Amino acid sequence: MSHTNFLDEIQEINLAYLLLAQRLISEDREAALFRLKIDSDVADLLSSLSARQLTKLARTNQLVCRFSQTSAKRLRQVTENPRDQGLAGLHASLLLACDTFESLPAGDEE
Repeated sequence: MSHTNFLDEIQEINLAYLLLAQRLISEDREAALFRLKIDSDVADLLSSLSARQLTKLARTNQLVCRFSQTSAKRLRQVTENPRDQGLAGLHASLLLACDTFESLPAGDEE
């Protein structure tokens, strides 16, 4: 896969993520804050972006979303769960919900 294809795919993922984030925020703000691991200020900004601003943000060469799980151990617990199918989903949700989002240090905000 060429470098250009990777950039195109990153931009598609960014746009899909931003549109989903806006929809989640508009439908259930508190659940969106929890699921997206964002604070209220970021939610306000995302929900106020126009289509043009979303597109501009999506066209960066970096992913705007990231794994909320930075622990390989935690991801292994989710993917290698020996529980039956019914409990596996609940267990995965609990494991993934344990970590809170990391906000920027106070001096780094713009």
